[in-house]
Amino acid sequence: MGDGPVPAIDEGVLDPDAAAWLEANPQSLDWIKEGFPPEILELARTFEGMPPTRHIDHVDDEVVDGVRVRIYRNDATPTALIVYFHGGAFVIGSIAIMDGVARELTHATGAVVVSVEYGLAPESPYPAGVNDCVTVTSWALQNASRFGLSAESVVVAGESAGGNLATVVPMKLRDDGAPQVAGQILVYPATDGTDATYPSRDQFGHADWVLEMYGGGRDISQEPYAVPMRAKTLAGLPPALVLVGGCDPLRDEGRAYAQRLRADGVEVEEFTYAGQPHGFVNFDLPAAALAYDRIADWVRRHVPAG
Repeated sequence: MGDGPVPAIDEGVLDPDAAAWLEANPQSLDWIKEGFPPEILELARTFEGMPPTRHIDHVDDEVVDGVRVRIYRNDATPTALIVYFHGGAFVIGSIAIMDGVARELTHATGAVVVSVEYGLAPESPYPAGVNDCVTVTSWALQNASRFGLSAESVVVAGESAGGNLATVVPMKLRDDGAPQVAGQILVYPATDGTDATYPSRDQFGHADWVLEMYGGGRDISQEPYAVPMRAKTLAGLPPALVLVGGCDPLRDEGRAYAQRLRADGVEVEEFTYAGQPHGFVNFDLPAAALAYDRIADWVRRHVPAG
């Protein structure tokens, strides 16, 4: 399943481009083990955007039932409507910080992308973020025609914590008997609790503090809408695309979740990007372009436009 930028005998050996980037940006993954000091949280949640990385014809900020969103669309007929949940361990990130990812998703897939400013812990602990993401996804399903699309063209996508939300939202829709999305795009998703054991966590370091922060001090380790691997069944969820990095602490739980999906009868495509660290898409490392191409191909094959 290797789909990395260079052939690799050991998928867990950093790709040279990734190694050079991490050496130049040593602080980028420090939070995995240490968490964020309070003074850094504000900077890591900014609403101030970076200069646009790619031109998109229309970028508009709106509010959907109290949740801020940013909508990206080009003038061409869209292929799909992607509801995108950014990463950040449920405690950082914003539609502004992840503007570049949303732009690349729009460009690569030809979709309309709705980026969601969901509530972050510890101020807005679980299940606030889940509820925000369900709210916006339900709105997208009801309003797809605004973009010349049908409800059958709506998919959810996210990376890391956003990947968690992108599989939890379809689970919640299923359990509520609500209209379902056409697919889930899970990029190095966080799927399991801190009591689980995976070799990639031991090898690359895992953020054991995340669930405690996400839960606002409550034990949510057995909550399926927080820890998807705790779900009794994944049957009835939409087709999934699961992308993981070979040097990512979340690699093995992403794979384990893909296997759970398959075992419960869900169509899954899974790819590993050898030598890539956690966040390689967010950091726009060279392998990110391959991931966007993979996502675009999957969207065009799985989503009926119009």
